[in-house]
Amino acid sequence: MWVRVATFEGADPEKAGEIVNEQLASGEMTLPEGLSSVLVLDDSDAKKRKFLAFFDSKDSITAAEPGFEQMGDSIPEEIRGERTSVHYYEVVIREGDVDEAKAARVSVLEGPADAIDTSVEIARGEILPKLRTIDGNVGAIGLADRSNGRMSVITLWNSTDALRASEQEADQLREQTAESGGQKITNVARYEVAMSQSVTAGQT
Repeated sequence: MWVRVATFEGADPEKAGEIVNEQLASGEMTLPEGLSSVLVLDDSDAKKRKFLAFFDSKDSITAAEPGFEQMGDSIPEEIRGERTSVHYYEVVIREGDVDEAKAARVSVLEGPADAIDTSVEIARGEILPKLRTIDGNVGAIGLADRSNGRMSVITLWNSTDALRASEQEADQLREQTAESGGQKITNVARYEVAMSQSVTAGQT
């Protein structure tokens, strides 16, 4: 599985959501072919939004780019925000009930590209079982870019309160994950989950 991560700044999430729902309902907007699920993360204070679109393959994402451009053009920039980046990642971990998520913590780790598989193996065998025992955790997603050794680890929570209460334990697990792969933690951010659901591409 692969994911396209688009980051927008200066967005108005509420208005953007209204426009997307209206256009999907009317048939004016259609979802890109091959899209299997979406996860939308909002940082209201920073007015930043991350739109994660999941596909079965990287080729499917490439083929869907014109559709994403069309979707973006249908929403005024002052509402959807300025798109500041688009990245493709391999999905190396996807555990739990992602659709139940209401809050997310995104940690970025950087290190040797050839250590990614070892890091993922240790995360699956040692880190994830501990994470899933923390109250309020509903799952986790791991993303990898093998070209530069960058990983993004997204832990998912059933409420903002649960995310906050988990900070100390999450810090420890993050350090263990980074140490196992010889990685450095370069960023940690917290988001509200505006949308998390499976979709049927091309249908309204």
